[in-house]
Amino acid sequence: MTSKSTPESLNSPAPAAASDSSHPAAVDGEPVMLALHQTVLGGPEVLRLTEVPRPAPRPGQILVAVHAAGLNPTDFKHRAMSIFLPPPPRTLGWDVSGTVVETGFGVTLFQPGDEVFGMLPYPYGHGSHAEYVTGPARAFVAKPATIDHIHAAALPLAALTAWQALVDTADLRAGQRVLIHAAAGGVGHLAVQIAKDRGAHVTGTASAPKHDFLRELGADACVDYRSEDFTDTDTRYDVVLDTLGGDTATRSVSVLRPGGVLVSLLPGAQDTPAAAEKAQVRSVTLLVEHDRAGMRAIADLVDRGRLRAHVSGTFPLAEGARAHVQGETGRTTGKLVITVR
Repeated sequence: MTSKSTPESLNSPAPAAASDSSHPAAVDGEPVMLALHQTVLGGPEVLRLTEVPRPAPRPGQILVAVHAAGLNPTDFKHRAMSIFLPPPPRTLGWDVSGTVVETGFGVTLFQPGDEVFGMLPYPYGHGSHAEYVTGPARAFVAKPATIDHIHAAALPLAALTAWQALVDTADLRAGQRVLIHAAAGGVGHLAVQIAKDRGAHVTGTASAPKHDFLRELGADACVDYRSEDFTDTDTRYDVVLDTLGGDTATRSVSVLRPGGVLVSLLPGAQDTPAAAEKAQVRSVTLLVEHDRAGMRAIADLVDRGRLRAHVSGTFPLAEGARAHVQGETGRTTGKLVITVR
C-alpha cells in the first residue's frame, strides 16, 4: 500500500502506543504504523508523521516495538541529500531500543517480550524512527536493566563508532594518550568514557563551557577549540579520534607520534594521506558497522557503571522535525532521542 500523511501537524502530541486505538491497526487487512517519513529531500520540514505499512520479520530478523530511537548527524545528512541511500521515500533512524514483538524463522536469540537495543545495519538498514522496525536478530542485544529505553536508544550508533574506532581499529591500550575531537558530542562523550575504561590518558577538544562536563566523564585534559590551537603542544598522542574530518584530520597528523593512529569519521583533506605517510602514522576513515560483539561490550560497560549516554533532549515522534532543527545547530551536548512509547 502507499503511505499517506496524517492530518496532524508535526507539532501535535506524540502518537499513542501501538496498542492504543488512536489510529487504525490495519488498512484493507494490512498492518500499519506511524513513522517519521519523507518523500523528498530537504530541510526538517520534509519530515511528516505518516501512516505506512508495518514491516514483518523475514528469516533471521526480529520485529521490535520501538520505545525510543536515537538521533545522529547522519540522520540530518541523509534527510537533506542521498549520501549512501537511494532517493526517498524513506524513514530514517538506525538507533533503537524496544521490545521484541515477533521473531522470524530461524531466530534463537530472542523471543517476544524481550527488551533489546541495537543499531540497524548501517547504512541500508534504516527505519527506527517509527512505531515498529525490523532488523537482523544479531544486530541486537539485551537492553541493560540498569538504564531506561531513552538512554539505551542514545547509545548504539555513537557508542559502536567510538568502540570500533578506539578498540577495534586503534587497539587503544592502558597508558596510551588519545586526543578526541568534539569530545562533548554524541560520539565524543562516549569515546572519552571508553578510552578511560581502557586506561588511557584522554584529552578532549570542546568549547570552554563544556570542559567541566568532560572532566566529569573522566577527561584528563581539555582544549578550548575556540581560543586554543590543539597542535600548539609538545604532547604526542598514540591515537587521535577525528570526528570532524577535512583540515582537522591533516592537522591531527602533526600531534601523533610515529606509529600512531588517526581514525577519522569523515573524509580528511586531500593532503591527509601524504601528511600521514610523511609522519609515519596510520590514517584511516571509519564507517560504523552493526556488531553484536561490540554491542555486548557496550552493554557490559553500562552494567559496570563505566558508560552512560548524556541525553540533552527528547522529542516525541510527532515532533521529530524539531529534533532535527535542534540537532543541526551542532551545539548539542551528548545525544538527542526520539520517544515513541
